[in-house]
Amino acid sequence: MAKQRTHIMVCGGTGCVSSQSLEMIETLKTLIADRGYEDEVGIVKTGCFGFCGQGPIVKIHPDNVFYVQVKPENLVEIVDEHIVKGRIVNHLLYHEPTSLKQLKRHDEMHFYKKQYRIALRHCGLINPEDIFEYIAYGGYEALGTVLTDCTPEQVVANIKASGLRGRGGGGFSTGLKWELTAKSASDQKYVICNADEGDPGAFMDRSILEGDPHTIIEAMTIAGYAIGASTGIIYIRAEYPLAIHRLKVAIEQAEANGLLGDHIFGSDFCFKLQIKYGAGAFVCGEETALIHSVEGARGEPTKKPPYPAVEGYHGKPTCVNNVETFANIPPIVLKGADWFKSIGTPTSPGTKVFALAGKVNNVGLVEVPMGTTLREIIYDIGGGIVGGKAFKAVQTGGPSGGVITKTDLDTPIDYESLKAIGSMMGSGGMIVMDEDDCMVNIAKFYLEFTQDESCGKCTPCRIGTKRMYEILTKITEGEGTREDIRKLKTLGQMIKDSALCGLGQTAPNPVLSTLHYFADEYDAHIDAKHCPAGACKALSKYAIDPEKCIGCTACARVCPVQCITGQPKMRHTIDAAKCITCGACYTACKFDAVIRP
Repeated sequence: MAKQRTHIMVCGGTGCVSSQSLEMIETLKTLIADRGYEDEVGIVKTGCFGFCGQGPIVKIHPDNVFYVQVKPENLVEIVDEHIVKGRIVNHLLYHEPTSLKQLKRHDEMHFYKKQYRIALRHCGLINPEDIFEYIAYGGYEALGTVLTDCTPEQVVANIKASGLRGRGGGGFSTGLKWELTAKSASDQKYVICNADEGDPGAFMDRSILEGDPHTIIEAMTIAGYAIGASTGIIYIRAEYPLAIHRLKVAIEQAEANGLLGDHIFGSDFCFKLQIKYGAGAFVCGEETALIHSVEGARGEPTKKPPYPAVEGYHGKPTCVNNVETFANIPPIVLKGADWFKSIGTPTSPGTKVFALAGKVNNVGLVEVPMGTTLREIIYDIGGGIVGGKAFKAVQTGGPSGGVITKTDLDTPIDYESLKAIGSMMGSGGMIVMDEDDCMVNIAKFYLEFTQDESCGKCTPCRIGTKRMYEILTKITEGEGTREDIRKLKTLGQMIKDSALCGLGQTAPNPVLSTLHYFADEYDAHIDAKHCPAGACKALSKYAIDPEKCIGCTACARVCPVQCITGQPKMRHTIDAAKCITCGACYTACKFDAVIRP
């Protein structure tokens, strides 16, 4: 085969796959073959590029041209114009939301400029289903190094010295967890990768598994050597079929090439991996609940001690880390603890991957050094708020975190700083909210999730979160009282102090933080029976501004109950008695004439 001059990289992450990217790969192969370029042009299926809001993404190498929102009908033009004639297809380039400039290279885009990729280093760069592409970028070199040049104690010491903290939410020292497991005497030990990822809106771990599965296999094998385990288990939610498929392919390839199984790299070390499916239970993010689920039992937490490092899976010492934590291990082994500590902050070294979502222009996966501020992520990387609307808050840590307002936008992101302002790092969900979001309704949304996900083992979580959700429902329906505020605060603190595991202990955080920062919104719901954001249906009221209404009839045409009257080119009115506050008129009006008083 002749040396290929060009590679067409097509995103093969779940988001783009759902938009026909795999079908587009086959179409591109056909188009290239029809034009006689199959020996010169390679079509590469990659993992997620991270810029999910702009998918499907097609990138041309070595030109480094980045095409966004590509549709099947655009492929002929990409091949004939760019590949055959060398002309860039300008209308498929990315437009910056603020400057509206067309940018052809990903490194010109604000979304990527402040990112530092360690965990996501291979995503969008290699074919995740080809072990040799992983090896070409240094894959399994770290494993070879530890098995031939290091003792298990040296490996543990290196990870401990790096300061790597668990990226699953708790932020516990990874090296210390390995050390405790290594020191536990037993005839059998286990390494478990938590790939269940239960936070709503979070897709960091899934993207790493889809785009770089071999790095998790390599890291788990290193962990097994370090702690004295011969078996690893990847606990992954069954709703991740693409990640499961690529893990299976990667495990088969690693075994076939002697990089997994017996006598790895000709050493005495043997390590095998198996996959166990989870049902997507949020409580299984707590390691004892996860272990019980892996064992086939109900996913309920148990009181600690004993910790899993002493007594875990089947009563044996077990080390549990999440996907992103493992993704940092090979680079630390190859580049050293000092290199890793040079990134981030003194107490939180390295980088953190966030799933940036909500009312922000650039939605996607973001990996930044610890210490990067929220303002930089939302405005520089995220491109600001959609439609130029006012920023209201950002929720970090998912259902376990709290809201952060514009007052704290310059807070550096690390474990201690976020905790100090009433939030937490969590696994990496980051939801941005604007002026149209009701903070009472947001708190209710998270409480609905956590009370539904409660395993029910302890009373504070099982009953307490349900009572809090019922109170929030009352408030959003216009039936709240001042006494309800006191009840929410009392219940919230009681649950935090007495719940068995992290799910219950952090469940009240969204409510308590919104009560603190947005007390005026709670007051409006209770005292004025009014939702300022217009998001609570029972409290929403719509009217038409006579100065702005031009009589276009758009609002009347979409009203499902015909409560809007008026002649064309004349002012329209809404009959409040008939209005069901669906908001269709508000969305349909292009002149801002429909208002929510």
